[in-house]
Amino acid sequence: MTMTLHDPRAAQAHARAQAGTITEAMPLLPPIADDLPAGVTRDDLVWEETIAGGGYASRQLARGSRLRLIDLKGDACASLNIFNAAMPTERLNVADTVKVQWNGYLGAGKLLLSDMGRVLMSIVEDEAGTHDAFCGPSTAASNARRYGEGGNWSGYPSARDRLLLGASKHGLGRKDVHPCVNLFKGMRIEADGAVTPEVGPFAPGRTVLLRAEMDVVVIIANCPHVLDPRTAWSVAPLRATAWRGPPTPPEDAIRTAMPEGLRAFQNVEDLYRR
Repeated sequence: MTMTLHDPRAAQAHARAQAGTITEAMPLLPPIADDLPAGVTRDDLVWEETIAGGGYASRQLARGSRLRLIDLKGDACASLNIFNAAMPTERLNVADTVKVQWNGYLGAGKLLLSDMGRVLMSIVEDEAGTHDAFCGPSTAASNARRYGEGGNWSGYPSARDRLLLGASKHGLGRKDVHPCVNLFKGMRIEADGAVTPEVGPFAPGRTVLLRAEMDVVVIIANCPHVLDPRTAWSVAPLRATAWRGPPTPPEDAIRTAMPEGLRAFQNVEDLYRR
């Protein structure tokens, strides 16, 4: 019998022939990385993925896990939502993240706080220095104004819609997509209140290392920043690598850096003590 394109056996053979294909943007299974920090082995890896420009990814990470994000070509924008994996009604609260730490600018040593006064993740290392806790994600409407269209399946998807797709993988809906922080793209608030975008492009390879202080669900959208002044769609691949690690010890310098932060860590420890 001659098989045609309409023959399911031909379709099966074609699909199976794609096995082993590697593309720039995809998760690696099992996760493999050859640039892990000292003391971290491949057996510790739980996630290795390159997120394309305009793409998104989501992952549940255990308490103590480290998540390394690399701006591969200097033009990524990681819009980040975080949820308590055990109770997703607890999620990143950007206003409290800024208010409790008396600082609107994220960087090494800063905390990403929940709406229940706990630390969801902390920023352990930061080579970028350009992040944004003010503006939130791009939307279909903002992209349509700048690029001419902004639908989720257009050539110019928005970070909010990509965050929604990531959240849906964990049973969450539109009401659950909350204000995000944007990593690798910064906004500077001037003395007169003006907002100065710091969007690059920058040198390739800038890295941010996050530590999960709770069991969390992380959603990442990689789309141009909502205030990127460039008229051309511009966003580069983002690499995510995560590995297992121990929970933060009592003497950790980030934990003890400020009394407000220490209380947020104590709230986490009280949750896991039950």
